Amino acid sequence: MTTIRLHNSRTRTKEVFIPLDPDNVRMYVCGPTVYDRAHLGNARPVVAFDVLFRLLCHVYGADHVTYVRNFTDVDDKINARAAGTGRSIGDITDETIGWYHADMDALGALRPTAEPRATDWIGAMKDMIAELIAKGHAYEAAGHVLFAVESYARYGSLSGRSIDDMIAGARVEVAPYKRNPMDFVLWKPSDPDTPGWDSDWGRGRPGWHIECSAMARELLGAEFDIHAGGNDLLFPHHENEIAQSRCANGTEAMAQVWLHNEMLQVEGKKMSKSLGNFFTVRDLLDQGVPGEVIRFVMLGTHYRKPMDWTVEKRVEAEFRLRGFLELLASSEIDLSSSVGSPHQAIIDALSDDLNTHAALIVLLKFDNPIYAQELANALVFLGLFSEASLKARVDEIRCWQLMLVDWKLRLENVRKSAIVSKDFSELDDLKEKLDQVGVSVRMSRNDIDLAIQIDFDPAKLESLK
Repeated sequence: MTTIRLHNSRTRTKEVFIPLDPDNVRMYVCGPTVYDRAHLGNARPVVAFDVLFRLLCHVYGADHVTYVRNFTDVDDKINARAAGTGRSIGDITDETIGWYHADMDALGALRPTAEPRATDWIGAMKDMIAELIAKGHAYEAAGHVLFAVESYARYGSLSGRSIDDMIAGARVEVAPYKRNPMDFVLWKPSDPDTPGWDSDWGRGRPGWHIECSAMARELLGAEFDIHAGGNDLLFPHHENEIAQSRCANGTEAMAQVWLHNEMLQVEGKKMSKSLGNFFTVRDLLDQGVPGEVIRFVMLGTHYRKPMDWTVEKRVEAEFRLRGFLELLASSEIDLSSSVGSPHQAIIDALSDDLNTHAALIVLLKFDNPIYAQELANALVFLGLFSEASLKARVDEIRCWQLMLVDWKLRLENVRKSAIVSKDFSELDDLKEKLDQVGVSVRMSRNDIDLAIQIDFDPAKLESLK
């Protein structure tokens, strides 16, 4: 069996991945707070850990892998959006989840096995809070329930910080009811205009951190294999999850392996509205950037390295993907049958701590007609196309290529006439028109070569006289 090695943030080393139960491999990834469109940075963990999901399914079997990614649908940002727009919270969260699905689908991400909404698991959160209070790890104060960090000696072990360091480096909410400035909220009171649920501590709502601990336990068990997310979640969110879960469950660990992706930049700068370089996934899709292009750019950088989105990378991705499709269209490959398993070289690259950059290097080696089947297999496995979309795109390009055959015959006839009449104006006019619709024309003494460019517009080509 393939050996997978992953860099574990908990131990700060690359380790051989050994699941607790090979017949039940379990992974949890922190999902979005659903109040607005997902920006490009939000998509990075989705793409990175979608690749991991595909790899695990390949190695252990799709029926033996459970992937959970949550939706945070109770949050002060959502409350503020509802208050500011006059819309109901349910309308906002339902709409945003629909947007999220559409955008992540466009990036080729598979849907997780389960996508729990926090509001459906309030009971499980209250049960875990009650257990923490009973075990002396949480306390009630001023209508709140707080986790007592000093009750857990290993608090800070994931991020490698002491409590004093964390207090100095974090923006800690100062509240007179806290025993320690680092104590964090498990339950907080709700006013009449704020969503709330009845509890033993009064009407209120959960803090952010408790939802993942509770839902992970309910859906994956007290201990599971992999927990992943952006490195901005390492502290305090994941640190707090570990503390809650270990103390409530009485386990040695929450997840065996913790994975964290690095952040995204745009043209070498942090993405920021103030810098004018902030955009959502939908912004790019609406500008005509295909989802597979966005995904290809993201796969080009290892998940643990900062990723820089640039126009140059986008153009390169468009060029590479178009080349792959044209190669498949020119081959005799039959895509009407199922695409097969990826080449072992692709699996080996991904098994080395999700090295997607190395996987793309392997992909480029398949850019040859004799490897057409391996190319198709890899494009689908890496999520750049589904089987259906790959077949549709290749069939489309084959139709374009037939159109170019007709145009080549026409150009050859016009050139023959021009050579006799010494009038090349019609030939030049046709070349210019083809160039305007994205078809380049190269003429040699004995041949005419037509090639489709990135800006090719088949509708305009069909309309040419």
